[in-house]
Amino acid sequence: MNTVVKFGTDGWRGIIADDFTYENVRVASRAIALYVLRHETAQAGVCVGYDTRFGSRSFARVVAEVLSGAGIPVALSSKVTPTPELSFAVRSRKAAGGVMITSSHNPAEWNGVKYKAGYGGSGSPAIIAAIESYLLQELPAAATPARIEEVDFSPPYIAAVESFVDLAAIRRSGYRFLIDTMYGAGKGYVAGIFGRAGIPCVEFRSELNPAFPGINPEPILPHIAATQRAVVAERCDAGLITDGDADRIGAVDENGNVVDAHKIYAVILDWLLRRKQWPGDVTRAFNTTRMLDRIAARHGRRLLEHGIGFKYVVDLMLEREILIGGEESGGIGISRHLPERDGLLNSLLIANVMADERKTLGELVAALQAEYGEHQYGRIDMHIPEPLKQAAIARAGSGLSEIAGLKVLRTESLDGTKFFLENPACAGRPNAAETWLLLRASGTEPLLRVYCESCSVESVQRILEAARDFVLAGGVA
Repeated sequence: MNTVVKFGTDGWRGIIADDFTYENVRVASRAIALYVLRHETAQAGVCVGYDTRFGSRSFARVVAEVLSGAGIPVALSSKVTPTPELSFAVRSRKAAGGVMITSSHNPAEWNGVKYKAGYGGSGSPAIIAAIESYLLQELPAAATPARIEEVDFSPPYIAAVESFVDLAAIRRSGYRFLIDTMYGAGKGYVAGIFGRAGIPCVEFRSELNPAFPGINPEPILPHIAATQRAVVAERCDAGLITDGDADRIGAVDENGNVVDAHKIYAVILDWLLRRKQWPGDVTRAFNTTRMLDRIAARHGRRLLEHGIGFKYVVDLMLEREILIGGEESGGIGISRHLPERDGLLNSLLIANVMADERKTLGELVAALQAEYGEHQYGRIDMHIPEPLKQAAIARAGSGLSEIAGLKVLRTESLDGTKFFLENPACAGRPNAAETWLLLRASGTEPLLRVYCESCSVESVQRILEAARDFVLAGGVA
């Protein structure tokens, strides 16, 4: 009986050669094949893609062979594939679904199997639950294996993202960009688009190296410290960064300052509402900046807050008109494009905003902070024993009147426990951000994440350190 392969919200991942083996990939693939045969139009076929991780191409071939053996036609990528490109291929080819071999932003020793539904985004919880229910069932062999066709998914995807932005305006702006693909699947995409359009750029960490030397392919510190230095050294006006499978975005401004995912989302949202004026509501995760609320309200748009994870954005995009949705980790999706995160498109959009507003990335962020109030954000990940984690969560949920030395104004518990705090350090600041602190426990490992937003970097750091003490003291306020 297989007890290793377990599908989470977006698929299954494991350690290469430990539990992520050919046999276990076959187990996952058989379950996906059973799902497609029983719930989808199997003859529409399945698209299979893979990233730059060790063995990803051969693992993708294994997936293709299992699907083919079950009588399901396969379009197998002929080269490394960003996740959003695979999702775009699924939808544009009207395929039954898609399988992506990737472990996204995880360390080099990890790999994974993700399932993409026919609408061009991650499988819904119901779809993933169905796939998981088939993990222990036998897959009947087809009388004749279906065809496996190697396909380059790039041309239609690249054409779609190019048409989404004004490349001529970006070229006329004269801005120069550093494109950091973190040794991942985004290599050659944004730099290739810019190069063909005559837009000055430098590609960074674009060589194929499955070891991701010295970093995890996640566009946050400390993994983008080299990007900060390179942007300044190359005299670029922004650094645009994608993670291992290119569905998430990070950025660095012209002075080498990190522009976090919250500010990236705010820059894109403000531009969409002012310049494009496309219809639809706005969504954000529970742990994401409330500057988005202020921007949406300024333009008379409804903002929907949801749980943490892009699956909630996808669910909303499938049921109602959503302009844009996003999460704290740099996953931002625009429904006119795909119900999917796309770090490559968002990189192009940042460049487009800069061109339209005639501002560097740092100037764009400063302008938003001036208009909507300074919003600063921080997060710490605490790898602590399970009993200590549980004690902190129980205490946080018990109705505290004070935490981190600040009075609790109100508490919300949509996904974790969030405290809105009375913060004297913000008194007198114009249009000051609300101060909030969120404690959220991982459901699968001894990990507690602590998030904070406030009116200054110093305030955020102080509150996070006080929250760390709260947790380590056994949950004593």
